[in-house]
Amino acid sequence: MRKRLITILAVVASLSLLAAACSSEEDTSSSTSDGEMSSPAPADTSSMTITEVVADNPDFSTLLAAVEAAGLAETLSGEGPFTVFAPTDDAFAALPEGTLDTLLEPENKDQLAGILTYHVVPAEVMAADVTAGEVTTVNGATFTISTDDGVVITDGQGNQATVTQTDIEASNGVIHVIDAVLLPPAE
Repeated sequence: MRKRLITILAVVASLSLLAAACSSEEDTSSSTSDGEMSSPAPADTSSMTITEVVADNPDFSTLLAAVEAAGLAETLSGEGPFTVFAPTDDAFAALPEGTLDTLLEPENKDQLAGILTYHVVPAEVMAADVTAGEVTTVNGATFTISTDDGVVITDGQGNQATVTQTDIEASNGVIHVIDAVLLPPAE
């Protein structure tokens, strides 16, 4: 219990500068890498679970398919709290050709679940609570957050994802949108 509390406190402490690095919490739209605006979050998602929010947003159709294929839809509809760093459809499309199709095959369910749980922190961490540092994810691996030039996450493979939208509230946590798929350290 004490170790879990320390982990949660470390996550919250390591994420507290996101608000300073991100745009106003009231601006729920964001620009994509080509300057085009993405869809704004629904006005009130706070009564919806994370799975319902993902299902309701057309920018997350690939994420929803992956969550369902990995058998995580029920988990992300559970009590939580969770913070999900959610890759958009464009982020999944940027994976090497064939990668997503391979991950969605039933025999790769565990690998897909490992990647998806690498996008989840076992606490609700709002943008105002983000700071730079290492963050432990639900799958046990860490990624690194920097706040020098916006909020950037470096994954276990050395790739980077930028937070493009923050604080999409759900009844069991919060979603922050990212522009790349995070990959845990190679085993």
